[in-house]
Amino acid sequence: MRLGNGVVLKRALNARVAEVLPEATPLDTAPGLSARLGVPVLLKREDLTPIFSFKIRGAYNRIAGLDAAARAAGVIAASAGNHAQGVAYAAAKLGLSARIVMPRTTPSIKVSAVRRYGATIDLVGDDYAEAAAFCEELAARTGRTLVPPYDDLDVIAGQGTAGIEILRQAPHALGAIFVPIGGGGLAAGVAAVVKELRPEVRIVGVQADDSDAMARSLAAGHRVALAHVGIFADGVAVKQVGAHTFALCQRYLDDCVTVSVDEICAAIKDAFEETRSVLEPAGALAIAGLKRVAEAGLLPGGAAVAIASGANMNFTRLGYVSERAEVGEHREAILAVTIPERPGAFLDFCTLIGERSVTEFNYRLASRDAAHIFVGVEVAGREEAAALARTLGARGYPCVDLTDDDLAKTHVRYMVGGRAPEAAAEALFSFEFPERPGALLQFLSTLGSRWNISLFHYRNHGAAFGRVLCGFEVPPAERADLRERLAQLGFEHTDETENPAARLFLR
Repeated sequence: MRLGNGVVLKRALNARVAEVLPEATPLDTAPGLSARLGVPVLLKREDLTPIFSFKIRGAYNRIAGLDAAARAAGVIAASAGNHAQGVAYAAAKLGLSARIVMPRTTPSIKVSAVRRYGATIDLVGDDYAEAAAFCEELAARTGRTLVPPYDDLDVIAGQGTAGIEILRQAPHALGAIFVPIGGGGLAAGVAAVVKELRPEVRIVGVQADDSDAMARSLAAGHRVALAHVGIFADGVAVKQVGAHTFALCQRYLDDCVTVSVDEICAAIKDAFEETRSVLEPAGALAIAGLKRVAEAGLLPGGAAVAIASGANMNFTRLGYVSERAEVGEHREAILAVTIPERPGAFLDFCTLIGERSVTEFNYRLASRDAAHIFVGVEVAGREEAAALARTLGARGYPCVDLTDDDLAKTHVRYMVGGRAPEAAAEALFSFEFPERPGALLQFLSTLGSRWNISLFHYRNHGAAFGRVLCGFEVPPAERADLRERLAQLGFEHTDETENPAARLFLR
């Protein structure tokens, strides 16, 4: 089927979303962002649906269109979050049986939300791919109708109804709409609808820079499969976008930008300050993208809309978000500064910092020659951070900017002073651990007892995967053996042995 010529628009105009969302979700002004960015900014509040996500639109529209036989057999879906809630809610509304396959790593808050709607839940595998494979087998065995999360025209049309609402709610002088992209269902639907009705309005997709399958696919001219996706914005962590969604985005999308974890955290803070609601990372993507384009001076004239796509945030993640938001706003610089280990050096250093607010200061005596300080400093932007680093260097305080070093911000800042003079031939690796019972035991059992573990730091951010930094005492001649053993382990990992923050503070 050709996807041009208003196919999606026609389906969206005939979608049955109003049965479950009788009132359009609000399009709220964002006065703080508008003043800072110099353009009228509006937020499409998809976080205010009954499941706190736009996913209810596509799921309901797909299920409402089933015939009597399919309704009697029930529906099934694989999802780690919002799509699962959309399918379960829609099935309950329509009186259908629903079965949801979720990874074992799915946070309990999402499992509980799906269970509240009466769906049967199967917890299978460590990630979405494993859950989806089992779901397809189960659908074939049971005869249930599989409800795809994004690559289905009825689902895409359901999401596209958000675009129709925006055109009705926004001022006529509408310049751009920013849409988050995971698999591409929302972006494809909104872009296809809006471009048919108002082709002059720019539609910009926004992805996390570590889950940028659509951006890479558009650049390549064909669908690209990622070997690995980031774990923070889990709602858009998709390795390959859909065939339908890619074709529609390729035809209708004007641009696709990517943003960092820190920028997403800053956008969550912005949304909270504007609405007092806490968006999930994927839900704040569009705001982060709007800010990036605005700061580059590339916004067209007229109002700019960002779709706040979801608010299913785990409470345990809020500390991490708060910690990273200032860096994402370029209001904090993270620096590693070396000062001479002599009386008065500490005071001299603080004098150079001046009256700037110090947000973090970590120091421990490491040698009698020099000391390494891990310091966070409040700044007005990247330019001031760079100028401060230059000033410190010119005054005899060697300085390394760690503001964009993820290892420094995730692990090292909590371990300053943790040097181990007795550690020999140490190699450092960072890992992503599935948050499920037995993961640590699997890690240690697979690794065996050949090499001594000299360092271990773990943080749970309330996501499906935890972050681990691990040190091993490994003779250089055995490094290849260690890498082979880690490959057998099957967990995503990165060699951090030469990371500058690790070298300064941990080794």
